[in-house]
Amino acid sequence: MSKVRPISGFPEWLPGERIVEQHFLDVIRETFELHGFASIRTRAVEPVERLSSLGEDTDKEIYAVSRLAGGTADSSREPKLGLHFDLTVPFARYVLENAGKLTFPFRRYQIQPVWRGERPQEGRYREFLQCDIDIVDVGQLAPHYEAELPLVIADAFSKLPIGPFRIQVNNRKIPEGFYLGIGLTDVTSVLRIVDKLDKIGPGKVSELLQAAGATAEQAKGCLALAEISAPDESFVERVNALGVEHETLTEGLAELAAVIRVGAEHAPGLMVADLKVARGLDYYTGTVYETQLIGQESYGSICSGGRYDALASDGRTTYPGVGISIGLSRLLAKIMPSLSASRSTPSCVLVSLADDTDRAQGMTVAASLRRRGIPCEVAPVAAKFGKQIKFAERRGIPFVWFPASGDQSNSDSVKDIRNGEQTAADASSWLPPAADLWPRVVA
Repeated sequence: MSKVRPISGFPEWLPGERIVEQHFLDVIRETFELHGFASIRTRAVEPVERLSSLGEDTDKEIYAVSRLAGGTADSSREPKLGLHFDLTVPFARYVLENAGKLTFPFRRYQIQPVWRGERPQEGRYREFLQCDIDIVDVGQLAPHYEAELPLVIADAFSKLPIGPFRIQVNNRKIPEGFYLGIGLTDVTSVLRIVDKLDKIGPGKVSELLQAAGATAEQAKGCLALAEISAPDESFVERVNALGVEHETLTEGLAELAAVIRVGAEHAPGLMVADLKVARGLDYYTGTVYETQLIGQESYGSICSGGRYDALASDGRTTYPGVGISIGLSRLLAKIMPSLSASRSTPSCVLVSLADDTDRAQGMTVAASLRRRGIPCEVAPVAAKFGKQIKFAERRGIPFVWFPASGDQSNSDSVKDIRNGEQTAADASSWLPPAADLWPRVVA
């Protein structure tokens, strides 16, 4: 047998860590549904041609999918397929294919793995979970949705032990209009360069901008715009003070001010206008989001997204949308060391066995407990009770159940092995404390 070799970039959690991940998934899913988002699931693959046309050098990150052997005569005419690197692109395709069956505006959430062929490093994986919400409409999308989505994320994060966070918001029209106003016409290239500001610093960004054709003065202006950040609408005056005029810039300032105004009203202190946020994907056209853990800003964004007006279009009808995505694997990679589960198994009760012939009785007790929603398991072997209790302790199971002996009239009993308290119990009525029923996430 060949030696097992680990593959970097594909996270696998231990049982206790998986309980933490599952708790996050449950809270996020429930929050999305509280806000009226319906769940969908899309296929893992999309045509490579579609995936590679969206900027940010995505062709370098796409995992191509093909059969090792056994191709058919028609295989040469089939489109080349790749694993999706986000959930927005497959969602846009899903909307186009099912538009006649959906009710608009359509609110969806989607929790699935995605794949990116990039170099694994802290918080960056080749396979990871994303939790997306999007709202799409037909023809036009009301701007108030752009203020709503970060509030949904704020609601979800407020229920999770992640510590303080900040949602940074910008509008792509602001840098676009500003760049055009100072004479830079290759807006896409400038956006991609400025989007690297946190990673490489202003000096390197200035060098890259000038290498791409900007003058030193134009590069200085781009950096001045990117430095502007405010928790309120004061950013508008600061941008205007730079003396650049363009109708797209004016439009973007008004749209971002409206988003920040709503954020300040409903989630004060959580949203900030940050004009260096750009997002590298070409399909974003308006508001864009990034979210950072306060005190750990160097880690980068753990939740991002934005508005896209033309991603879903069949040539006759356009379905503009806005979406935001939690990079759950990335978030957990950072905070998992500070979290733990109260136990590494869902089981609340271990049903003990005095003898191997008692297994049928033990299974009957377990079935009775499960019918009332109490997770439990039967001891693997009829060892000494002390060994069975030790087995429960190692797994964090708080209660051990002792079925009544078949030749005696005594009742069943249950023992809290943390404090040694043992009491008579009936499997049809006994309940554990609510805090012990399921594993808890402990910060």
